[in-house]
Amino acid sequence: MLKKIKHHSLKKHTDKSLMQRDISQRNAPLKYLGFLVDEAFFDNFELFYEFGKELGLQRKDVKLFTFVETRRKIPSLRQNQITNKEFTWRGEIQNQNAQEFLDFPFDVLIGLYNGKHDYLSAMVAQSRAKFKIGFNGADERLYDLLLTVDIQKPELFKSEVKKYLQIFKKID
Repeated sequence: MLKKIKHHSLKKHTDKSLMQRDISQRNAPLKYLGFLVDEAFFDNFELFYEFGKELGLQRKDVKLFTFVETRRKIPSLRQNQITNKEFTWRGEIQNQNAQEFLDFPFDVLIGLYNGKHDYLSAMVAQSRAKFKIGFNGADERLYDLLLTVDIQKPELFKSEVKKYLQIFKKID
C-alpha cells in the first residue's frame, strides 16, 4: 500500500517539476555533462568520463549519479548514489548529494535506463539540466531527445549521442 502511495507521489512530483521547467537555455553549448545511471545496466563508470573526454570536456566537467534498488551490505565510499529508500512516501528526495546533482545546471543530462523508471524519471524531471537525452521507452515528456539504441552497447549509444550533439551544435 505504502509503495503505491510512494509511486503515485513520485508521478505527481514529476508532473509538477515538468510544469516548472525552464527551457530558455536549451541551446547552450556543451560545457558540463551529467549522467543519471541505473546501476542494474552499468558498473564501468570510467566509460562515462572517457566519453566526456571524447566530447572535449575535462573530467571535472563530467558528473555521474547512480541509482541502485537497494544498497549492498558491503560498505561503499561512493557518494553519488541513491536508493529507493531515500525517496519519501511523498516523492521527495532525502539525499543531499542527489539534490546538489539535480540543482547543478548541466548543459546536457543523459538518463541511462531502459523504459519507465519512477525514481529516475522523478530525478530527471527535477534536474535543472538545460538539455536532456533519454533512451528506449522513457517518458518522452522528460527529454528533449529520445534515442532508440541499445544502451548496453556503449560504442553505439556514444556515437548516436555525439552525432546529435553535433547536429544541435552543442559540440564542434
